[in-house]
This record gives sequence, C-alpha cells and structure tokens, in this order.
Amino acid sequence: MFRSIAIATLGAALAAGVASAQTKVPFALDWVFEGPSAAYFAAIDNGHFAAEGLEVEVSAGSGSLDAIPKVATGAFPVGFADINSLVRFLDQNPGAPVTGVMMVYDKPAFSVVGRVSRGVTEPKDLEGKVLGAPPPDGAWAQFPAFASANDLDMSQITVEPVGFPTREPMLAEGQVDAITGFSFSSFLNLVRLGVPEEDIAVILMADHGLELYGNVIIANTEFAEANPEVVTGFLRAVAQGWKDVIADPAAGAQMVAERNPAADVALEQRRLELAIRDTVLTDWVKENGMGKVDPDRMARALEQIAETYEFQNAPDASLYFTDAFLPDDGSLMLQ
Repeated sequence: MFRSIAIATLGAALAAGVASAQTKVPFALDWVFEGPSAAYFAAIDNGHFAAEGLEVEVSAGSGSLDAIPKVATGAFPVGFADINSLVRFLDQNPGAPVTGVMMVYDKPAFSVVGRVSRGVTEPKDLEGKVLGAPPPDGAWAQFPAFASANDLDMSQITVEPVGFPTREPMLAEGQVDAITGFSFSSFLNLVRLGVPEEDIAVILMADHGLELYGNVIIANTEFAEANPEVVTGFLRAVAQGWKDVIADPAAGAQMVAERNPAADVALEQRRLELAIRDTVLTDWVKENGMGKVDPDRMARALEQIAETYEFQNAPDASLYFTDAFLPDDGSLMLQ
C-alpha cells in the first residue's frame, strides 16, 4: 500500500518540480509552530533553501508520530518525527519507504513534568500518583522504557489519557500530578499558565537511564533515491537554519510569531533557547556536527526499546537511519 501510493504521489511532486524553477519540497513538522520550529523558518527567510534551488512549505503537525505516515505514503517527501516511533512503525510496516536522514535532537526532550507541590520531583514519586499522557505523545511512547530503567511499579501509577491542548492546563489545575511531554514545551506552557517555576519539576528521561535519540528529519526513501541532491540540499539548508537561530534566537522567535500570531515572542525565544541547550547543541554535536548518530549508542538504544517492545522482525539500525544524504562539506558543524 505504502509503495503504490508513494509512487503516485511522488511522481506528481516530481513533475511539478520539473515545471518550476525551484523544486517544491513540502515539509511535515511534528507539532505546531513554536520556538524550535524557528530553524526551518530561518532556512526559508534567510534564503538557505532558495540557495539550494528549493521552495519549502512547512506544515504543522499534531504529535511526534504524525509525520511518519505522511512521509511513508508519499504525501510529504520529508518530515520531522521521533526516531523511536519510527523504529516501531517500520517494524509494524516492513518495507514502508521512510527512514531517518538527519538527527536533530541528539538528546531527546522526552520528559515527565511534575509539580513539586504535588510531590513529584523524581521518577519514583510517580508511584501512587496520576499521570496525564496523550496517547500519540512521543514521550509517552518511551515511558515503558523509562519505567523499566527506573524500576517503577506501573500498577501503582494511574495513567489518565489526555489531549495535547489539555495536558498542561490539567497539571496546572491539579487534575493530574504529572504529565508526559517535551521538556521545553511543557515547562514553558506551565509557566505561561501561571505555575511558579520553582513548582515545576522536569524529569528528563535522558538523565534517568534512557540512551535514546530524539527527533530526526525523515525522508521518503523512494523520493530520496530519485532525488539525492534535493535531500542533501534540504539537509544543508536545515543546518544553516539552525546555525542562524543559535546565533540569534530572538530573530528566530520573531520568525515563529510571523507564522503563529498567537505566539508570545519572549516565550518562544526561551523555548528555542532551551531546545538548543538541552537537545540540539550537545557536547557530541559540538564535536561531530549535526545530523549524525553514534552506531554504538544506536545499538544500545535499540536494545533498550526491545526491553519493553516486542519486535516482530529483527531490529536493524540501517532501516531506521542513514547518513548517505548528509552533506560532507563541513556545513553540519554548528559552531
């Protein structure tokens, strides 16, 4: 199914690209337009995509899982998604033409966010408490591995399915004791709702036993194989966009606000700065550049996924990520 739909959709996209001076590349984001989206808008506004001969339109998403089927069916040639969710998707849909091509969140933002006043500051504090978790949430998808790493008794945790829009309000109002989410987004959403910063406890899963990677640029493999120079140019422009917002996060936040009039510019600047600090510009990325993965760490991550997820097929890292389309001209170094 995926293959036939992808071929038809990508054929139309390629035909449109030939008829145009620039190749149109729709990009499926994982979430709404917030601070971390700024890098892609910088790549548009500062001419990086245009310099690669690309016309990119960024579409908002509804969760970390959202972009994967969009790219697998060929509705979008590239997207942004949680690589751990991609691993599960490809295990359940063997042969689907989608893979990771550029790691962006070297350190994932998967977190449990609790209220100090409700007694949640450490993983073990979740026992005996109510945890709000949106079913499609990328952080919730990793919670079983997090629970295993921290020896949590799941029978002692009440999990309340919640919607993305109601997640932080429910925690702010005391309807749940903690939530799953991305560290920078949930923290700042709670601040905006009036929760004192000293009452917010961000439990970053990566600091409590997880070796997983986070969000990655994904590509339809049929599109990428037919258009390798387009994908490489796209990735080079994305890296340039990240360089821009690292150098000037205030300008990046303003770019977000231009696409999302409801955005609080100061809030989105801080969200962007937190994302850069905690997930993007890690020590490993400073040394090795953006986009790559450490094969040994990836192997450990797959072992950790297998602790709580029963693979239907033997896990194979080459199915989930390739560095074949990354530019090799030094453009991935962010500093």
